Amino acid sequence: MLRIQNLELRFGGLIAVRDCSLEIKAGTITGLIGPNGAGKTTTFNMIAGALTPTAGRIFLEDEDVTGLPTHEMFHRGVVRTFQIPQEFGKLTVLENLMVVPADQPGEALLQIWLRPGAVRAKERQVRDRALEVLEFLNIGHVRDERAQNLSGGQKKLLEIGRTMMTEPRLVLLDEPGAGVNPTLLGEIRDMILRLNKERGYTVCIIEHDMDLIARLCDHVIVLAEGSVLTEGLMEDVRRDARVLDAYLGGGDPA
Repeated sequence: MLRIQNLELRFGGLIAVRDCSLEIKAGTITGLIGPNGAGKTTTFNMIAGALTPTAGRIFLEDEDVTGLPTHEMFHRGVVRTFQIPQEFGKLTVLENLMVVPADQPGEALLQIWLRPGAVRAKERQVRDRALEVLEFLNIGHVRDERAQNLSGGQKKLLEIGRTMMTEPRLVLLDEPGAGVNPTLLGEIRDMILRLNKERGYTVCIIEHDMDLIARLCDHVIVLAEGSVLTEGLMEDVRRDARVLDAYLGGGDPA
């Protein structure tokens, strides 16, 4: 699904990501872990088009998408969530979902006047889709609530819901478990698994909760100082002395 070759990003004299190469296989859930400052979110931002690499290439199913802006990556099916949810606070939960699909005729003023029937039909279609997503996520009871009033866990579910309003090829989840209570964390974990198993979503997830990574991920990639340190099954990665050293500054693998 995704292949990164020798990716690099410099901010002046600071190298945030260096010589980073990795692959994400279609239909899998891949974990991207590492200590703070390892370059995980920066890598996500380059994949999603928010940052342009200084060097290296990004391929989406063999198409070179290096440096394409965020909206182009969105149209190619690459969507992401954020560690701190980016909801439209004044809009309702339902409205937050309905604004996601691209190329809605109601976005053009002339279409409202010239093709009102088409505008209404598309809006009904989008609304039905949004209601289906809310039902899937078990948050239909807050559909008319302003998004700013949701709990942290509900906002994370809303972020996932917004990815579902498209037909994504690759979903990038940035710390979906951060700041979430254990009950909702279990729901978020189950939703991610269902999206992968039932709907075939390819997912890459940044997360510091190693138990969540172990329960979700088929494959784990460890970043340290902007490069891939190691990768493999979680049970092997978590025993790797290099990983312990990167997280803790040294330690006994046992």
